[in-house]
Amino acid sequence: MPIAQHPAGPVHYGRAGDGPGLVLVHGTGGDAATNWAHLVPGLSDVRTVITPDYAGSGATADLGGELTLDLLAGQVAAAFEGPSDLVGFSLGAVVAAAVAAERPELVRRLVLIAGWTHLADDRLELGLRTWARLARTDPESFAAYGPLVGFSPEFVREAGVAALMGEPPRGTLRQIELDLRVDVRDLLPKITAPTLVIGNTRDYLVPVEHARAMHAAIPGSEYAELDSGHVVLHERPAEITALIRAFVTRELPGASGES
Repeated sequence: MPIAQHPAGPVHYGRAGDGPGLVLVHGTGGDAATNWAHLVPGLSDVRTVITPDYAGSGATADLGGELTLDLLAGQVAAAFEGPSDLVGFSLGAVVAAAVAAERPELVRRLVLIAGWTHLADDRLELGLRTWARLARTDPESFAAYGPLVGFSPEFVREAGVAALMGEPPRGTLRQIELDLRVDVRDLLPKITAPTLVIGNTRDYLVPVEHARAMHAAIPGSEYAELDSGHVVLHERPAEITALIRAFVTRELPGASGES
């Protein structure tokens, strides 16, 4: 596994395929493998796919100290091997938005999936605080809570509870606590990369209104919705791959010959 250097310690990432770079950023309670491994083959024939683990997930250590959005954005930026397309899911969407706003020279195109701008309403806050409390106090209930809020009822029935109740990364609690603090409202208007925002109409963790708010705040962004729960990467893998692939390979105005 390749390693990128960052002041907070080494950042481990996966690398597959050939062509222009495509960086995929995982969400809270996941890592590069659990969020993206099954989608990489559908993208690596047209892109060099980079899948970093940020602090507390996968092989990247969480060395303590304050976990901040700037830290995670810096770790993701360190994994870039040159200007690349960038895709983020959930907390990864917030991190990707920060990278695009603060490091525009790195980001060719941007896709934000199931993200949010800030702790905008009581429903989002209640969901995240409950998730954090269960992580601190009740591992069994914490494991059950994920499928309840992460997927649509039909997907849970079809997949089975046992298949959806894995062990979370060691950094999950600190990542949830960061979820409660992030606020990218000042950053979103700074994004200049062509952007696609994707919301999920059956998202019980981060209701779809938050993705719509991200879209509204990013100048010139495009928007799509899928009939899915929060973890659309697993619930609608073919559809999300198709949206990402179509957007990052589409020729943009003034980009003749780019693919």
